[in-house]
Amino acid sequence: MRILLIKTSSLGDVVHNLPVVGDLRRSYPEAKIDWVVEEGFADIPRLHPGLRRVIPVALRRWRKAMFAPATWREVRSFRTALREENYDLAIDTQGLLKSALITRLAHGRRCGYTASSAREPLAARFYDARFEVAKNLHAVERNRRLAALAGGYTAVPAVDYGIAVSPASTPGGPHAVLLTATSRDDKLWPPERWIATGRALHENGLACLLPAGSTAERDRAAHIAQAIPGAVVLPSMGLKELAAQLGAARIVIGVDTGLVHLAAALGRPALALFCASDPALTGVLAATPAVNLGTRGRPPTVDDVLTTALPLL
Repeated sequence: MRILLIKTSSLGDVVHNLPVVGDLRRSYPEAKIDWVVEEGFADIPRLHPGLRRVIPVALRRWRKAMFAPATWREVRSFRTALREENYDLAIDTQGLLKSALITRLAHGRRCGYTASSAREPLAARFYDARFEVAKNLHAVERNRRLAALAGGYTAVPAVDYGIAVSPASTPGGPHAVLLTATSRDDKLWPPERWIATGRALHENGLACLLPAGSTAERDRAAHIAQAIPGAVVLPSMGLKELAAQLGAARIVIGVDTGLVHLAAALGRPALALFCASDPALTGVLAATPAVNLGTRGRPPTVDDVLTTALPLL
């Protein structure tokens, strides 16, 4: 059995697709499983030992230079890499037009959502087999349900992301990771609440580490860290290095961002703070402590966070 998974982005969506690999591996132990993913997120599926090959795609970068000769050379190389295998199943768990077009390039039985199930109904036109999956299921369960229908098996109830990292060595004792940055300003949690939470964690023996990427994120993280004794803003690092930092944390607290889902997938106690979105469909979901706090228009209070976090330390 040769199987191709198509889930290109974003970070949280890629993490949510990891349990599909374990489901397939349990049903088809000898299967050769490949995965198409955006190049910036390729380090995440590479953490799963059940995959044979990760095939990076660069749609985000290619769109910025559509007419450059180098772009079209890369597109041809990607197409060649994708079509060098004859797959029994090519399963698009993303349900977008862009992922459906990638699926269409693959050799094999192309599987995806029906028009009423897909995030973009037009995507369904490009599949050989279409499956109805309720939209009110959590994203992890939607992915697993589609793959099970396409593969003709029943997934076990327990969610297993199947990944692990060697935790980063962090001098100074136990620590918490605070994920203060996200892609939308309305998803941010107020700095004063982060500061109060960080001070409470410090009083309970944890140093606070704050990852940050862009200049704006680093400025925000620095403002928060300056008010928390012993807090440190981490230098910029790639996903593999960030995963190691998350894997070493006593607890991870973050806003609605892909990294908090990665922490939960790595088996760390994780608290996801929702201020402008509903966690019912895309909140953290894991067998280890993974708690969603707040919802659209009702962000969690500091008391909400500490009441949940401190017993997990």
